[in-house]
Amino acid sequence: MGIIPTTPGTGLGAMIRTWRDRLPPSAAGLPVARGRRAAGLRREELADLAGVSVDYIVRLEQGRATTPSASVVASLARALQLSTAERDHLYRLARLAPPVDGAISDHLPPGVRRVLARLGDVAVAVFAADWQLVWWNHGWAGLLGDPSASPPRLRNFARDRFPVDAGPVHLARWPVTEADRAATDAAVVSDLRRATGRFPQDSRLATLIRELNAGNERFAELWTAGEVAAHREDHKTIDHPSVGPVTVDCDVLTDGDSELKIVIMTAVPGSEDETKLRLSTVIGPPATTHN
Repeated sequence: MGIIPTTPGTGLGAMIRTWRDRLPPSAAGLPVARGRRAAGLRREELADLAGVSVDYIVRLEQGRATTPSASVVASLARALQLSTAERDHLYRLARLAPPVDGAISDHLPPGVRRVLARLGDVAVAVFAADWQLVWWNHGWAGLLGDPSASPPRLRNFARDRFPVDAGPVHLARWPVTEADRAATDAAVVSDLRRATGRFPQDSRLATLIRELNAGNERFAELWTAGEVAAHREDHKTIDHPSVGPVTVDCDVLTDGDSELKIVIMTAVPGSEDETKLRLSTVIGPPATTHN
C-alpha cells in the first residue's frame, strides 16, 4: 500500500508560511522600514515574537521539523494571531490535541438567529453542548409544547431523557416515541461524553452528569460503556393533542466551535404529516398540557 501524498500547501510548514506572509508587521506592533519587500512577517520577526530560534522556524517551514511541542505551537499561534479554528488546525497539523475551552456557551450568534428566523414553519430549537435548551421558535412550541413554563435550569433534553425523579417532562408536553429509543438513549449519552472532552472544566456539564449518574440507572449503565459519538438524527412521532400523531425526521446540526446543536424537525413533503406539522404551528401550543 503506497503512501498517500499530502495536498500541496496544506502541511504544517506551508501553513506557518501562509500565516506568516499574511500578517503585516504593523499588526504585530513592529516598525515598518521604508522599502521593505516582505508584506508579512520575516522569519526572524516571527521567531522573536514566538520565542524560538530562526533556524527552528526555517526547519518547520521546510518540513525538516514536524513535531513541535505544545508550548511552541501555542507561542506560534499567539505570534501569528490565529483565530480559534486556525489555532486548533495548527495543533492538529503538529499532531497535538487542540486546547479545550473552559465553559459551554449558550450564546446564539446574531447571524444564526437570522437564519433560524427564516425557516418559517419548520420546528427548530437550539441546545448548548450539554443539551440545555437555549432557543426555540413558534413551530417548536406548537409541535411539542411551550418550554417557557418550565424553569430554565430544567429545560434540558438529557434531564428529560433520563429523569432522576417522578417529576414532569419539561421539553415535550405530550408523548413522543422514536423508531429506536435504545439507540437514541445511547447517542445522547455518548454525545455528552464527547462534550466532556471538549469542555472538561464546565461545571454545569459536570453537575448534570454527576446527577444523572447518581439518579438514573439507565444513564449510569450507558455512561459506563464509555462510547463517544455525536447525536445527529432521529425519527419521531409526536402524539399531538390537537392534530393527532405527527411523524417527523429530527436532524441535529452543529454550529462549530461552541458546539451549539440546532435541532430541526421536518415531515415528508406533501404528506399528511407535513400538513399536521404546519397546522400545529398555526394552532400554537394547546392551553392544556400532558406529561
